[in-house]
Amino acid sequence: MDHFFRDCNFLGRKKQKNRRNPNRFRLATLHRAEMGGNFIRNVCGYETRLCVAYVDQITAEAQSLTKHQHWRAYARFPSQFSKIKGPRTSSSHPWSFSSSTSSSSSSSPSYSKAGFVGWYLSKLESRPLITKSISSCLIYTAADLTSQMITLPPLGSFDTVRTLRMAAYGLLILGPSQHLWFNFLSKVLPKRDLLTTLKKIIMGQTIYGPAITTIFFSYNAGLQGESGQEIVARLKRDLLPTFKSGVLFWPICDFFTFKFVPVHLQPLMNSSCSYVWTIYLTYMASLKKVGAD
Repeated sequence: MDHFFRDCNFLGRKKQKNRRNPNRFRLATLHRAEMGGNFIRNVCGYETRLCVAYVDQITAEAQSLTKHQHWRAYARFPSQFSKIKGPRTSSSHPWSFSSSTSSSSSSSPSYSKAGFVGWYLSKLESRPLITKSISSCLIYTAADLTSQMITLPPLGSFDTVRTLRMAAYGLLILGPSQHLWFNFLSKVLPKRDLLTTLKKIIMGQTIYGPAITTIFFSYNAGLQGESGQEIVARLKRDLLPTFKSGVLFWPICDFFTFKFVPVHLQPLMNSSCSYVWTIYLTYMASLKKVGAD
């Protein structure tokens, strides 16, 4: 009990002392608050530094992993980082200055297609000259047979020799000439804008068209046994009307061909248009020679 009363007296004297010195009590309170604030700031700063260090560690590990993956990709697929090889240049041989020139005006075609189309396109790439020649041969054969069916009398028979002449012309003359002509135009005039297309049409109507038509009539007349004078007379009679008819037909076909069709397919497009035109040509070539009854 004595201890209890002594403690109570001590607390009472302490309260009275604090009441006598209120400023000292306030200073002690502020000091404790300041110490608590410093402690909280120190804890927050430590946690912040810990988080920053953890984030830096994660970032370093991620960068290391990314570099490792890039190295694995390089080690696994080194060809992806190799220099892309350019297209293989074609031979300078005049018969093969070739359909590969179409890469300047159009992208190379895809031959992954199945069936006849894919096979034909692959042959155009591997053997352009013979493929175009055979195509012209078949088209001229079909055109001549169609022309004979139109003009054949009821009791008449097909002229097999005439059809063979047309087939040989398409195989030996037209196919190679188309191959050389269209590749020549693609080298001289590689662009495909409107002005360049019109230039190609004009060149076709003034150079290639008259030359190949003259060869066509002379070839057929010579195989029919006509003399030189008779061939000249036939040309004087038939050549100008054929040119006039061609001016109405070929510029439209040539515009579509030069503007929209890749170079390696232009001879095929031209021969396809020639189907209708050849029906007319074979009819003109089958006319009797000048002066015959």
